[in-house]
Amino acid sequence: MALLDWIVIAAFGAVLIGIVVWVFKQKDETSGDYFLAGRDATWLAIGASIFASNIGSEHLIGLAGAGASSGMAMAHWEIQGWMILVLGWVFVPFYSRSMVTTMPEFLERRYNKESRTILSLISLVSYVLTKVAVTVYAGGLVFKEVFGIESIWGIDFFWISASGLVLITAIYTVIGGMKSVLYTSILHTPILLLGSLIIVVLGLRALGGWDEMMRITSAVQINEYGDTMTNLIRSNRDENFPWLGVFIGSAVIGFWYWCTDQYIVQRVLSGKNETQARRGSIFGAYLKLTPVFLFMIPGMIAFAMAQKGVVLNGKVFVLTSSDAAFPTLVSTLLPAGVKGLVVAGILAALMSSLASLFNSSAMLFTIDFYKKYKPEASEKKLLSVGRMATIVVVILGILWIPIMRSVGSVLYVYLQDVQSVLSPGIAAAFLLGVLWTKATPKAGMWGMITGFVVGVIRISAKVMYTSLAKAEGYTDVKLWAADTGVSNWFYEVFYGVNWLFFSGGMLILSLVVIYVVSQFTKQAEASQLQGLTFASVSAEQKAISRASWNHWDIIHSAIILGITTAFYIYFW
Repeated sequence: MALLDWIVIAAFGAVLIGIVVWVFKQKDETSGDYFLAGRDATWLAIGASIFASNIGSEHLIGLAGAGASSGMAMAHWEIQGWMILVLGWVFVPFYSRSMVTTMPEFLERRYNKESRTILSLISLVSYVLTKVAVTVYAGGLVFKEVFGIESIWGIDFFWISASGLVLITAIYTVIGGMKSVLYTSILHTPILLLGSLIIVVLGLRALGGWDEMMRITSAVQINEYGDTMTNLIRSNRDENFPWLGVFIGSAVIGFWYWCTDQYIVQRVLSGKNETQARRGSIFGAYLKLTPVFLFMIPGMIAFAMAQKGVVLNGKVFVLTSSDAAFPTLVSTLLPAGVKGLVVAGILAALMSSLASLFNSSAMLFTIDFYKKYKPEASEKKLLSVGRMATIVVVILGILWIPIMRSVGSVLYVYLQDVQSVLSPGIAAAFLLGVLWTKATPKAGMWGMITGFVVGVIRISAKVMYTSLAKAEGYTDVKLWAADTGVSNWFYEVFYGVNWLFFSGGMLILSLVVIYVVSQFTKQAEASQLQGLTFASVSAEQKAISRASWNHWDIIHSAIILGITTAFYIYFW
């Protein structure tokens, strides 16, 4: 890192501090101001925040790592602008007219208070297992690679940088709340996009161009069925990414994440009206088309450079691991000044992801747990409790990192693997809750419970079998199972089944549970359901939603769908 790099990073920090100070001067009077920015956000802030919250360390490190290890396989999850359109066109009207502040609160209105508690619990667990652990782990990894520091005062620099990142982000999030997240996202997003674009351009130039990258990666077969790194659609016999399983699994995870997860939907809830919320979703969908090119392609570029033996600054480019692809490109490819800009972009992504997580975690615990049992609590007390909840979530996430590192060999695959078992029950409850008026309160509750219990068993089985195999010196669990004779129904179902098909099976199971329980339990009163399902929307509510969009919203949505289709055709 040259002096110019540090100057660029310092300038970024100064602007960030200025934004936080400006936000702090606009005193938050209520928890609604703190958590939802007073419900006054415009489409620009909403869309930028959706993108910046989503694009965190799992993309800079994990998605690039997935590109370096398996090529285009994980692109299905990153070309999901169409799913954000589902949020904007289908779910925004329901969320807007219900005036809820959290997703668990929406389920309480649709089903019952137990459903609210269950979703809050599952959401907090998922934040610990995925978002906190992944972001902190990747933050430590990227700065250790970029700065090239192994340890300070005998302490692994990984933990020093990870802890520093958490502390800085927590300070500005606690001070400014949702407004800090929204307005700093407007700063973070262009820096992140520009920095990643520079990596792509310089990487392709060093490698020899796009065609050279495609030539090298298309020559690498990733299974015995003829599929290569550039194939998006792979044989249904592929062990990791069968095409049918990918379509099912990515849709389940995508629906849960983009349409029902507090982490993302909270940005839409902060919109001043339905028009701004929908247009923010459309803008976010546009931005969501870029990660494949800005993060996955660099991973493939790094792999191709290592395969070709490209020489940079007198040294042969070496890739130590898949997850090190992006930080290695930053440290070896970029000139002074530009490196500082990209590091600022990385810092922006990590901080946006963590800040959004902190705010959503605090809101879930404060509104759906504490306020529920302490309704008389003052606004000042609610803010204090929310901040303490954030600290607890972060500590639990950090404690999970060692286990996460043993379970997931590639960060992004680990992330999607865990989400694939936590999402189906929630997706089923929301899907049938809106589409089917006859889904009863107890049915929605038991659908989520079923999905969560099965998901926890699946995660526990993976941790258990992975640990047992490693204890006996095996890196391949299936080889260990074959050699030791571990072949019972539990192993075959909860470990042996492909994770994508397992996720689809969990969704079907949860839907069936909701349907069956609905046949034997009491339906909700019509007054409770009013405006929360398609069948119960009044003519007046339909008219309000219709007035909230025009032909430009349709045109932009069609463009996004067209780009998505073209992408699938090119990389088929």
